[in-house]
Amino acid sequence: MKILKAGVFRASFEPLHLVLPIPLHSDSMHRMVFASRISGTGSFLPDKILTNKDLEKLVDTSDQWILDRTGISQRHIAAAEESTSDLALQASLLALDAAKITTAEVDAIIVATTTPDQILPSTACILQQKLKCHSVMALDVSAACSGFIYALSVADQFIKSGMYKNILVSGAETLSRVVNYKDRQTCILFGDGAGAVVLSRSDSDAQSRILSTHLHASGELGDLLSVPGGGSRMPFSQYVLDESLQFIQMKGREVFKNAVRTMADRSKEALRANNITVSDVNWFIGHQANLRIIEAVADLVGLDRQALLMNVAMTGNTSAASIPIVLDQEVRKGTIRRGDLVLTTAFGAGLTSASCLLTY
Repeated sequence: MKILKAGVFRASFEPLHLVLPIPLHSDSMHRMVFASRISGTGSFLPDKILTNKDLEKLVDTSDQWILDRTGISQRHIAAAEESTSDLALQASLLALDAAKITTAEVDAIIVATTTPDQILPSTACILQQKLKCHSVMALDVSAACSGFIYALSVADQFIKSGMYKNILVSGAETLSRVVNYKDRQTCILFGDGAGAVVLSRSDSDAQSRILSTHLHASGELGDLLSVPGGGSRMPFSQYVLDESLQFIQMKGREVFKNAVRTMADRSKEALRANNITVSDVNWFIGHQANLRIIEAVADLVGLDRQALLMNVAMTGNTSAASIPIVLDQEVRKGTIRRGDLVLTTAFGAGLTSASCLLTY
């Protein structure tokens, strides 16, 4: 600023060099937009098997009764020394190997579970230590049987933002630890297991990518499926143990009805969001809770029964692990191939519901 005479000033400015934002339609911006794709899958089921015949010795039930109502023949049960993180570790190592990346290339770990190793630290942090993925982000997602899709959605957003390149996502459960084997209604349903995927960065126009995820919850229906005891509202006590409140409680008929409705709604939502017809879907993986539920959902959505991928007969309901286990098994069989359009959907305690449409 120059002084001309007393009280008179003239401003002197250097020319400004403005950096303008790149237009959204430019090629440069297009190259900066990321997508995520499943680069590897893995799964693990414990060695011990609990058959329907075994359950006949524990509760008033029969093999045929269970088959007719659920489609389940057996379920896997974790050994006494196996925890959720142990199952997740085995599935994760297989997924990393399939993705052809090392633990040093993992940027984040997300574990979906309702049966963590302990209250704290998170199971994801325990898994991180076992994998020796030092210093990377690690967190648990709790959305019950919808948990894997919830976790996949979180990972997808981290990759789309450009923050991370490779994220390990695992759904893992040891539900046998919260099942009351005196309760005929629930003990026939649940099993243990883990599935995992590596979600990796790709271009937004790549053939293999997550197309969309859709997440919902109806907290007002939370009492339909719950474990009342053991949390801050009802800490462990002699009363909790005497009343078996540390175990899963379920209002089966209401859960069935809401499961069919919400999984069908989420499936239709995913198709609408991507302007895709049901006939375009190559494969459908519904949450493996009950054969009758999966088939009812397929009928409501209009899916061909030939598109249904299921393992519920051999694994039972493994909650957050069910979808990634089926995905891995079918990828390794060669059923699901690169370029196939896969629709997944789930519901769970909360009540939560979710869907994901992806091109494998």
